[in-house]
Amino acid sequence: MVTKNQIKLIKSLAFKKNRIKNQLFIVEGKKIAEELLDSDYEIVSVFATRDWIARNMFNTVIQVSNTELNRISNQKSPNEVLMLVKIKKHQIIDDDGIKLVLDDINDPGNLGTIIRTCDWFGVKQIICSNNTVDIYNPKVVQSAMGSIFRVNVIYTDLTDYLSNVEKPIYGAYIDGNNVRDINFPKDLHLVIGNEANGISKEITQYISNNIAIENISNSAESLNAAVATSILLHEILH
Repeated sequence: MVTKNQIKLIKSLAFKKNRIKNQLFIVEGKKIAEELLDSDYEIVSVFATRDWIARNMFNTVIQVSNTELNRISNQKSPNEVLMLVKIKKHQIIDDDGIKLVLDDINDPGNLGTIIRTCDWFGVKQIICSNNTVDIYNPKVVQSAMGSIFRVNVIYTDLTDYLSNVEKPIYGAYIDGNNVRDINFPKDLHLVIGNEANGISKEITQYISNNIAIENISNSAESLNAAVATSILLHEILH
C-alpha cells in the first residue's frame, strides 16, 4: 500500500527542483524497468503490481493495485511498475569518437529521442548546455526508452567546454555545407542548436565547420532537432 507521504514525494518529482532536492527521479513501465535493472543506477523504491512481482526477483517491493498505480503514475496508461531511482552524477569522459553537443534543447521528447538515437549509433557521450531540458524529466526518461542508462549525459557551460576542445567542431545549420559532401574525421564534436533559434551566437565562434541536410523539396522551413540529429549521425558514421 502506498502512503500519503510516498504519493506526495512521487508527485513532487515531476518538477526539476524537487528532483534536485531529493536526488531522485522516476522510472515507469516494465520495459524501461528491465533496462534499469541491468544498469548500475541505484534503485531506492519499487511500487509494482502482483503480476510484475511474480515475474521479477527483487528484495524490497511495495505491492500496489492498478488503482494505486494510476494515482502515483505520470502516465496515461500506467504499466505494472514505478521505481524511484538515485540521480547519477556523470563526468565528461575523455575518449575518442563522436561527442554530441546540445545547445539549449528545450523539448523533453526531443532530448529523449536524441539520447535513444545516440545509443543506437554508439555515441556514448552527450554534452548539454545548462539550459537544456533535464535528462531526468519524466518525459525524457520515457522517450529515451532505457537509453539514458547507457549514454553519458552531462551538463556544463558550453562556451567554457568548447573553448578547450582541440578536435574539429561541426555545427548543424540550415545553410551549411551538404553533409553528404564531407569526409568526416573519426573524432569530432557535433553541435545541435535550439529548436526555435538554432545554435547560439556564443557557440558559433567555436564551430569550424557548418554542415546541413539538403532540403530537397525547398518547402519545409526546418527539420525537428531529433530527426536532424538522427540523419546527421547516420551520414557522419557511414
